[in-house]
Amino acid sequence: MTTVAFIGLGNMGNPMAANLVKAGHTVHGFDLMPEHLETARTNGVTVMANAVAATKDADVVITMLPAGKHVLSVYEDIAPKLKKGALLIDSSTIDVDSARKAHAIAARHDLLSVDAPVSGGTGGAAAGTLTFMAGGAQAAFEKAEPVLKPMAGRIVHCGDAGAGQAAKICNNMILGISMIGVAEAFVLAEKLGLSHQALFDVASTSSGQCWSLTSYCPVPGPVPNSPANRDYQPGFAAALMLKDLKLSQEAAQQAGAVTPLGAEATQLYALFAALGHGGTDFSGIIKFLRGDPA
Repeated sequence: MTTVAFIGLGNMGNPMAANLVKAGHTVHGFDLMPEHLETARTNGVTVMANAVAATKDADVVITMLPAGKHVLSVYEDIAPKLKKGALLIDSSTIDVDSARKAHAIAARHDLLSVDAPVSGGTGGAAAGTLTFMAGGAQAAFEKAEPVLKPMAGRIVHCGDAGAGQAAKICNNMILGISMIGVAEAFVLAEKLGLSHQALFDVASTSSGQCWSLTSYCPVPGPVPNSPANRDYQPGFAAALMLKDLKLSQEAAQQAGAVTPLGAEATQLYALFAALGHGGTDFSGIIKFLRGDPA
């Protein structure tokens, strides 16, 4: 099977790497956090001392890092040392410009590259049901697809370099807006004396149906697996939603797109995070909308 280097073994990266191990790949991993490395070792990943060591002799390198500057720094370090024909897959969520710069670094060293951010959260990472949104040349995508499959429920080739990040930013802007809308509806229902279950039963089978309601309901009860049932432990943290919404607004400004609801959602999540709830699941925004200080 393929030798895969996995750089960035956090809440998403570790279960993704574990699924690659289960699929029979040899996985060499690196992360800056010792506790992440220990988890990876338990999952069958061969832990390495640094990113360059992890990527030595790798057929494929997957990165899952916090921001574009981190991806570009790692690419600059490892690209000159990778073997000819190696494939770089970046599954971080970063700005489109940085994604295109990462592709350029790979091209400069005659390497294939794909930007392939994901949707599905930690649950999808553990279950191997993530949606990958891929950008890059057709040849690179065809080489990446079988590597991504053990981690994926769906893989979509969105277009050329940066298209995967563009799709992710647009998708998560929809998600942030829709979660606020669903939360506002439940807050209004509470004021009107309507039970959570009654609103869910109506809206989930009517025109208000959306993923934020039926898969990730922001109140406890109707959807047993939603974070609302475990005091809004993430999941997908509000700080990460804020990061993605900020990326959407930067992209909108650069592209000359008007996104008033995206801008408002960004402001609301910024206020929620500023009150100390950045580590709360993003569905916990309902507490802010209620005026709940806890």
